[in-house]
Amino acid sequence: MSAAFTCFLFDNGSFRPEATLMLRALAGRLEARLGYEVRAVSLLHSTRVPAESLGGRKAELLEPALDAWFTANPEGRALLLPLFFGASGALVDYVPERMVSLHARHPGVRTVLAAPLVRPDETPEGLAVILADRVRARVAELGWLRPKVVLCDHGTPLATVSAVRDQLGRLLAAELGEEVMASAVASMERKEGDAYAFNEPLLATRLSSPPFSEGEVVVALQFLSPGRHAGPGGDVATICEAAEAKAAEEGRSLHTAMTAPIADDVRLVELLARRAEPARAALFAPDGTRWGNLGVF
Repeated sequence: MSAAFTCFLFDNGSFRPEATLMLRALAGRLEARLGYEVRAVSLLHSTRVPAESLGGRKAELLEPALDAWFTANPEGRALLLPLFFGASGALVDYVPERMVSLHARHPGVRTVLAAPLVRPDETPEGLAVILADRVRARVAELGWLRPKVVLCDHGTPLATVSAVRDQLGRLLAAELGEEVMASAVASMERKEGDAYAFNEPLLATRLSSPPFSEGEVVVALQFLSPGRHAGPGGDVATICEAAEAKAAEEGRSLHTAMTAPIADDVRLVELLARRAEPARAALFAPDGTRWGNLGVF
């Protein structure tokens, strides 16, 4: 009898129901594409959302979901598929630490952690096209002509993750070309100290500096799901509103518009499938390790 197998698609988690609902929809599309079970779980936060806001079904967190599944399947094999742009601290530290604890309780299981959406050895053209199409859709909706564009991520304590933003920013600028007047990158927030200066400029700084301090500016969200940062009335929107108010006080005319997060884009399914399939193959290889970290199987 072959070992039980399940894929756990996980994000960081959110206090807002829209993020969990979007993750579940993505997991359903990916399951149809791959032909095996894909469960939507989060690392943190999402279990705080009331079940009635999630169609009557509470969100699940990765560790307790795995613990229960391993209890039911003591020789099971689990594929952990991260819905993350790059190798953030959650993937480098938090998840491996939790897996060590789980494997101590369930010594007969085998798990593998697939790579994030962007690997250092690949150029993420597909993601850049998705981001560019989000910009185009927002521009068409507003009827703007050749606006400026700022690609904004969350901000990170890891330079390797910030490098993903910079690479996507270059690809986005090349994809949009003459469709926009100017293109740059920014972070929503950062930790204090010179060690984290690679996050600069912050979005607030970018929107107060020429040429992005006036005219029409599309803030392209390098966020996968809506939430307290990227959702309506969230942190990015608050930063944009404050920048517009400051511009008005100083006699400048600044109009900003945010794109939508990208986890509902059907093309993301293929990108995730490219991460899942080699990880699954390694998981079932005769000489496979019990724990494969970030694509090293």
